[in-house]
Amino acid sequence: MLFIYNFKNTVLLSFLICAGCGNPAKSMKEKTTNNSKIEAPIRIKPIMVAANRTAKYVPLLKNKKIAVVANQTSVIFNKEINTHLVDSLLALQINIKKVFAPEHGFRGQADAGEKVADGTDPKTGLPLISLYGKNRKPSQAQLKDIDLVLFDIQDVGVRFYTYIATLQLVMEACTEKGIPVIILDRPNPNAHYVDGPTMKAEHIGFLGMTEIPLVYGMTIGEYAQMINQEGWLEGKKKAELTVIPLENWTRDMAYHLPIRPSPNLPNDTSISLYPSLGLFEGTNTNAGRGTEFQFQRYGASFMDSTQYDFNYVPKPNFGSKYPKEEGKTCYGKDLSDTPRMNEISLRWLIDAYQNTTDKSKFFRTTGFTKHAGTEILQKQIEAGNSEAVIKATWQADIEKFNKIRLKYLRY
Repeated sequence: MLFIYNFKNTVLLSFLICAGCGNPAKSMKEKTTNNSKIEAPIRIKPIMVAANRTAKYVPLLKNKKIAVVANQTSVIFNKEINTHLVDSLLALQINIKKVFAPEHGFRGQADAGEKVADGTDPKTGLPLISLYGKNRKPSQAQLKDIDLVLFDIQDVGVRFYTYIATLQLVMEACTEKGIPVIILDRPNPNAHYVDGPTMKAEHIGFLGMTEIPLVYGMTIGEYAQMINQEGWLEGKKKAELTVIPLENWTRDMAYHLPIRPSPNLPNDTSISLYPSLGLFEGTNTNAGRGTEFQFQRYGASFMDSTQYDFNYVPKPNFGSKYPKEEGKTCYGKDLSDTPRMNEISLRWLIDAYQNTTDKSKFFRTTGFTKHAGTEILQKQIEAGNSEAVIKATWQADIEKFNKIRLKYLRY
């Protein structure tokens, strides 16, 4: 397995991603002139996603039949206009034969959990093969005319966010067929911490393919390395894997995603809160779907209205055709002003459960277990355990995972 790596540490700064040739972010430092202090600008190199580093990977694609795994986030950033990776490669005469699309589809329009059909991209005429429809793993027939698979999807670093499951299944299929895989790395906006319950083997599925914590603190390229080297592919086989790395990024940087990674993660706050509020997906409580504040609020009609001064009514919208509690007044909390998270919080889940008037309405047990990765968390909340007590039970597994993870960190 090859990891092409050329990284220099930079000042830990938060700035908007821009093209390698774009205007860099600026900061100020003091400079003394004629016994007085003035502020002089320091030019900071912009973050460069791997897709922008075309000189590193385009030569590897020449004279090959390529399949691309991509969605709406698979772009090359430019200060004037962003271009989709597929469009850019076609312009460079790369022979793309087909596109594999993950959950939400190639253009990112489908609801969470909505099946996506195969089709044809109207812009390029390329065949679109859904990996969230009839099959979630490319079939050997679908790979029969392919020499190399290129994977470029923006992840958010949460185990039940299904893009990493798609990654693992693509790697497995390519290994079975003897096809190399190239991954174009992108920053993980939740890469600065590791937290949450660890997936238990008996609950492994598409919401968690491996026994990792809920928030795993790795880029998709780093995680692919770990999958490969730790023998997590079926049959413990290893893919012929190349990862093209980022430049000028560290995992402590606050990173702004200029394109929604999925319909219901519209902004930085929703992405930051998603590891915590995503657990509501396994309950009957609404977590902002059907509003313009997805994963920035929670509420339900069956929660005690006397305990809350905030309410809202979910309605069908982009990304949520049938939101939970549709048309009902939901009592709960607005979290849209929450600062960037550095850990998973259970206080909102516990609050919602404690203030549910009929506790039998709260959990969708099977769904909650799939999201949590364990049946224990639901039992702990039902038993009235505090957040501190619950989180203490995660630590041994997190420490074990961190020892493995350390081997694959590159930024």
